[in-house]
Amino acid sequence: MTLTPAPEPVVPRPGPAAPPGADGPGPGPLLPRAVCEAALTALLLFLIVTAVRWLVGPDPGSAAARPAVLGCVVGTLLALLMLSPPGRRSGGHLNPAVTLALWRLRAFPGREVVPYAVAQLAGSVSGVWCAGLVWGPAAGRPPVRHASVRADPAWGDAAVLAAEAGVLVGSTLVLAVLLASPGGRRVLPYAVGLTTALVIGVLGPLSGGSANPARQFGPALLAGDTGRLWVYVLGPAVGAVLGAWCAGRTGLRRPSSR
Repeated sequence: MTLTPAPEPVVPRPGPAAPPGADGPGPGPLLPRAVCEAALTALLLFLIVTAVRWLVGPDPGSAAARPAVLGCVVGTLLALLMLSPPGRRSGGHLNPAVTLALWRLRAFPGREVVPYAVAQLAGSVSGVWCAGLVWGPAAGRPPVRHASVRADPAWGDAAVLAAEAGVLVGSTLVLAVLLASPGGRRVLPYAVGLTTALVIGVLGPLSGGSANPARQFGPALLAGDTGRLWVYVLGPAVGAVLGAWCAGRTGLRRPSSR
């Protein structure tokens, strides 16, 4: 009797690594995932404005405590949103610079970067606008100003740009390390939340501690505080690209699967 050799197991081609907050690459059509990104970003900004409204608004003298407390609040919110069902579906980026970094790390398709970024920025504006409807004029008056961040007067544009870029360089390297293993992906939302809390707590009183174009986009537009908006948009984007380049130079970036 002739034995027929068993067929070799089919090994699927490796796909892109899972983005933050997801167990796998964002499945399904692009539009529902982009809508999730917009809704999550809107909710995040609504809650940030709310937190600033009640942390600083009633007592301007409490502004000194704002960075540390706000950092803990925003870091916790970010981790929870990333772990939510919509966050798992879309990947829970909530930050155009993170989307850009994941693309450069070959963990996210390049054709979806612009739709995700547009959704996040639109969500930022709508979330801040909704907060203004709920909290009324107090949300737009100083010291709240729709939660628009401002750097210390001693910090010039170049210093703020370097700080914003530097944060994203470090964050992108952390992403690269954690995405390299399933265990790292599981703790990634918590790592992002902790990093965000530290950035706001440490850099908030200095550079503003945004590190997220969507974090500043809506607040700056509605507060009419657009003078340095380009810095808070360009800095994280440059940092994401530089961070991915550093990851590639150190062997952390995934090899191309195409």
